[in-house]
Order: sequence, then C-alpha cells, then structure tokens
Amino acid sequence: MLDRLQHGTILELQLARPPVNALDPSLVAMLSDAVRDAPGQGMRAIVLSGSPGMFSAGLDVPVLLTLERAALADFWRAFFSLLSRMARCPIPIVAAITGHSPAGGAVLGIFCDYRVMAEGPYKIGLNEVQVGLSVPPAIQFALRRLVGPHRAERLMVAGAMLDSAEALRVGLVDELAPVASVVPHAIAWCERHVALPPLAFAATRREARADLHEGIGAPGSHDVDDFVEAWYGAETQTVLRALVERLKRPK
Repeated sequence: MLDRLQHGTILELQLARPPVNALDPSLVAMLSDAVRDAPGQGMRAIVLSGSPGMFSAGLDVPVLLTLERAALADFWRAFFSLLSRMARCPIPIVAAITGHSPAGGAVLGIFCDYRVMAEGPYKIGLNEVQVGLSVPPAIQFALRRLVGPHRAERLMVAGAMLDSAEALRVGLVDELAPVASVVPHAIAWCERHVALPPLAFAATRREARADLHEGIGAPGSHDVDDFVEAWYGAETQTVLRALVERLKRPK
C-alpha cells in the first residue's frame, strides 16, 4: 500500500494501492506516519511517487461512502493532519507526479515543496466541485499561494482539470519529465538541495513556508464538522453515488 525506497538519505514513499492509488483511511495513516517519522530516521528529503500513468486518483469515495459519521470525521481529521505534517515537515518533500492526479492527488502535490509531473496526456486539478464537494479553505489557501488568487479562483470554481503542459504554464507544477524519468528528476532536485549548507537552508525554508504552516494549522487541530455535514447533504450524496455507479460500469 505504501512502499518505502531509500536513495541514500532521500526516502521515496511510493503509493502502491492498485488500481489508482486511491486514498483510504489506512493509506492516509501510513503516509502521515511516514512523513512524521522520516526526519528522525536520518532522512534529508522525501519523494512522494505513484505508479506509471497514475499518481493518485484522490480520495477513495466508494470506501468513504460506507463509513459511519464518526469514522468519516476521523478520516477527515487524519487527512488534514497529513497535510499539516507535509506543510510543517522539517525536510523538503517533492511530489513525483507520475501520471493522473485529480482532487486529493493534486492536494498532496500542492503541499509539497516542488512538483515534477509526467509530460503527456495526464491530468491534474482540484475537481471537487465536479463531484459535489467544496474545496476546504486551507486547501484553497494553499492553491492561491501556488498559482495566485485569480487563477486559483478560476480553477477551483470550475473544478478544472489541466493537462501537464497547462499545469506547468500556470504554475501548478514546477517541472515536466518523461514518465519514466519523473522520480529520477525528483531525486535530483532533492540531491541539489540537501547539498546546500543545512542550517541556512532549513531556516530559510522554514520562514518561506511559514504562511503555509499557519494556513493549514497544526496536526489534530482541525474542526471538520462543517465539512462532514456538507458530505451528507443531498446534492453531494447524489453526485458522489452517481460517480460510484459510473465507476462500477464495465469499461
């Protein structure tokens, strides 16, 4: 479900939950623990990767629809705590976006330090509105920080999905590479940065990301009641259940 590959002092966390690396409670917990523990294990940087052609399809909606309200609230708290740990991680995290990355997959990339995406017909974006969900304020803030307020508004309100070339043009990702070279390019970015004077690098990075720390809040500090309530709203449930039915149809 989550493979750990070491490249010297760079830890690659590879999402390995076929077929689409969807984020369920177990995978979110594993990823959160791995991000938390990596600095104490002597790691100097993290690369978050997926499988060729698919980074992560986002939240595992079919699984989440089976959860009782309390379990769903626990999941959302865990997901926001994961984002907090990524934002506040004392070592850099690079997203090796190896393919499609809608919704929650895009969110993971947004909270990283740097994003290398596979060039080609792959899509990325916050398409939550298209599936009946609103984009939480902390995630809206993180996207505005990345691409600017006006462009972030346009992307989120439309639930737009961009191909990799357009994502690079608007600043949603930082670099493109052939799909087989995405992880090596991400590792190379880490190697260049961990070679810098460590105290100066860490202090500058911490200050540069202070607004992101504040925007997402500390792990465990998130009030998810409004979001859980919206999840059970008639419109959201109708759209999500229709989505699940489409996923069940033979291709």
